[in-house]
Amino acid sequence: MRFVVQRVREASVSVEQKVIGQIGHGLLVFVGVADSDDRQIADKMIDKLSKLRIFDDADGKTNLSIADVRGEFLIISQFTLYADCRKGNRPSFTLAGKPDKANELYEYCIEEIEKKGFHAEHGSFGAEMKVSLLNDGPFTIVLDSDEIVR
Repeated sequence: MRFVVQRVREASVSVEQKVIGQIGHGLLVFVGVADSDDRQIADKMIDKLSKLRIFDDADGKTNLSIADVRGEFLIISQFTLYADCRKGNRPSFTLAGKPDKANELYEYCIEEIEKKGFHAEHGSFGAEMKVSLLNDGPFTIVLDSDEIVR
């Protein structure tokens, strides 16, 4: 499982020119799922995500978590996080999880983040989405279960 995490001042996602998810200060999280992922891996990734201290404290140091700043989540599915560009110039996506499994784990991530008490907006799995954001920093982190969990 891979999360690309961007600290944002605001972010939104649209499908067919209609905003379906929108947040203020918080984290925009792109979620990629591999076939080897499961709920146990998702739980560990969500735990790491929710505890990341990447928000500024009063001294300007990145010491605060999303809970500390009462931030929000915008969660977007993105199978392209598993693009394999080693051969040729056209990426292969064979490492990405099959759609049914990927959607199940994507929905699970949203539910678990909400169970932790966070406000979470989200995109629409498999849809053509347009994501807009005002990055705060910019500050972008990549969380990979191969490094975090395994």
